[in-house]
Amino acid sequence: MTRVLVVEDDPQLVRALALNLQARKYGVDAAPDGATALRLAAVRQPDVVLLDLGLPDMDGVDIIKGLRDWSRMPILVLSARQGSDEKVAALDAGADDYITKPFSMNELLARLRAAVRRTEDAPLVPEMTPVETADFSIDLRAKRVVRGGRDVRLTPTEWHLLEILVTSPGRLITQKHLLQEVWGVSQSSKTNYLRVYMAQLRRKLETDPSHPRHLITEPGMGYRFEG
Repeated sequence: MTRVLVVEDDPQLVRALALNLQARKYGVDAAPDGATALRLAAVRQPDVVLLDLGLPDMDGVDIIKGLRDWSRMPILVLSARQGSDEKVAALDAGADDYITKPFSMNELLARLRAAVRRTEDAPLVPEMTPVETADFSIDLRAKRVVRGGRDVRLTPTEWHLLEILVTSPGRLITQKHLLQEVWGVSQSSKTNYLRVYMAQLRRKLETDPSHPRHLITEPGMGYRFEG
């Protein structure tokens, strides 16, 4: 049984989530505040966390950081905060996805299933696992990309970006994280670097670079790789 920890101080929403999750054979624990959430996470070892950012005793971002000190369990943020800054802060802290309230239960359940599936499917040594798509293949060990039977030449910067994205398939990687990892900078003005290099990668790898299937942009937030 997949165990879900719901961290939310609205009892009506907790009840609705619990009923829907239990009807689909999930085990559910609930925490109304951050301190209880961190304690339950350590004791119950949930498979996934649904986390509201606006809690009475601490900010949800601090809870994400606390969980990430010892666990890679998927964390899905549920929040009424609309601004991209809040979303980016949560994702940079280690959240796997961000769902804005109000949301449909079907969408939430689909994202929850996807997060759990990515965890279950994640290889123990992802950097050594070949990546296959319908359009190209990537040998991470040999640092080789093949498309249409031919090697694709990538610059070191292009390769570094691609490697970060493909080793976390389906997960949104923020602009800030990519900038820090590849260039060592986080100024928002440097996002033009990402646009240029991602456009180059798409021209080299995507069948239709203007409508990419694999290197996906999340406007104002970052990028994700879909196999």
